Amino acid sequence: MSTQVQPVSEQKDPVYRAEALKDPQKWLIGGGILVSLVLFAYLAATQSIIQPVLMVIGLLLGYTLFHARFGFTSAFRRFMAVGNGKSLRAHMLMLAVAATLFAPILAFGISFFGAEVSGYVSPVGVSLIVGAFLFGIGMQLGGGCASGTLYAIGGGRTVMFITLLFFIIGATIGAAHLPFWTEDLPSAEPVSLATSTGLGYGGAWIVSLIIFGLVALATIIIEKRKNAPKTAPLPSTTGWKRIFRGSWPLFAAAIALAVLNALTLMTRGQPWGITSAFALWGSKVADFLGFDVASWGYWQGEAATALQSSIFADSTTVLNFGVILGAFLASAAGGLFKFTKINKGNFFASVIGGLLMGYGARLAFGCNIGAYFGGIASFSLHGYIWGILALAGTFLALYLRPLFGLSVPKSNDSVC
Repeated sequence: MSTQVQPVSEQKDPVYRAEALKDPQKWLIGGGILVSLVLFAYLAATQSIIQPVLMVIGLLLGYTLFHARFGFTSAFRRFMAVGNGKSLRAHMLMLAVAATLFAPILAFGISFFGAEVSGYVSPVGVSLIVGAFLFGIGMQLGGGCASGTLYAIGGGRTVMFITLLFFIIGATIGAAHLPFWTEDLPSAEPVSLATSTGLGYGGAWIVSLIIFGLVALATIIIEKRKNAPKTAPLPSTTGWKRIFRGSWPLFAAAIALAVLNALTLMTRGQPWGITSAFALWGSKVADFLGFDVASWGYWQGEAATALQSSIFADSTTVLNFGVILGAFLASAAGGLFKFTKINKGNFFASVIGGLLMGYGARLAFGCNIGAYFGGIASFSLHGYIWGILALAGTFLALYLRPLFGLSVPKSNDSVC
């Protein structure tokens, strides 16, 4: 078993753990399985069959994210700081597999339970540009993106509970303000590479693969020119035990996440998303506190049903719970679950980062999962714009992180 420790610059990274694997935390594993079974049974008894199926998919998503430490925040930061593009290439593989699976599903409306299938194709305007830029800053301060926040909580990183709390608050404020950003400011109609250009899903798929290949090639060229430090390996086991303990290769996780997103699309009729649930949770609390949430433009039409229903009827909520539980089981299997300390710097960074991510996600019609992953896999132009603006926000955040005592990868690191 490898016990290699990553350098100091990465030990402070909120996503990565430099410690060696320990014995499985059997009591925690048992508790996690019990909670998962109870939630599954409750959903099966009170909701449609779709909800317990989505909970299982969420478990697998969380398990995969934690095992590979599959990062969006760290991938953007390493590339913008020192030119390390290994994780971005994993993103391109994930997107290529997802687009390959999404194309026939969207073209032929393939669904497990008869739901109408549609991708995430959103408008392009000021709202998207501002929201994605804010999210890029926020995820670098908050210690993780939307998926990173959930699976870090599953792994016991205490400060991420602060990030999540203010993520929810920011998403709720964003939901209240969204009509201003989308109706009062310039915005263009949604653009799909498949349906808005005449390419069809086959042509859009080919164009997408070319874009992913060019991005991957660009990261290799930049890496060589900058002589970027390599990414440190994570502790792992060998053989079949690696499925349950230790790190997974990024390429394996990329493929798994793409397949699970496609399964989500066929199960509920929409790709994987995270942050709409945060707006729902916060709006329900605001409604309880006496705010006239039902009058917000965000909660008009079909959305009003979600506001009035149980959170367990919300498929995104169920997926989120599954991700947290899946990450918890993965961390316990590696003996890595433990609560961590909070200091003044990462506390305030988490507050600001959570607010920016929550607000930005509502303005940008999603986060790194719903807008970037789901949008690009759905052949939406807004997904590409989201990625570019989030990278720009990341670049600015590189200068803000040290103000809160957060590390930034350096070009002279032997490993990053």
